Amino acid sequence: MNSFNEFLVYGLKYVFPTEPGAIVRGVPTAHSASPIKEHISSGTDVYVWPYSKGNTRGQAIEPLYQTIPESVQEDKLFYELMAIVDTFRVGRVREINIAIVELEKRLKHA
Repeated sequence: MNSFNEFLVYGLKYVFPTEPGAIVRGVPTAHSASPIKEHISSGTDVYVWPYSKGNTRGQAIEPLYQTIPESVQEDKLFYELMAIVDTFRVGRVREINIAIVELEKRLKHA
């Protein structure tokens, strides 16, 4: 694992911390979005980036940048990468391990 990957996995949650907030309408992220959601059952924990045009209700997660919820609408790979990154920020061990594998798959083809 190179330094950038190590930073994403182990350091991002300290540099860009976030805590799930109020229930809002938005765009699913972290384990509530692809590719992580295909591997786990999230139950009632749904995380979203607040976005007025979103169609999912869940706990708000502050995006790394305010335009991400709109930007991911047109780019599936970017959306998957941002959801993986948010999994590193708010996920539990099992979810993070899945995110590591999914990140490696996507970076292998970059």
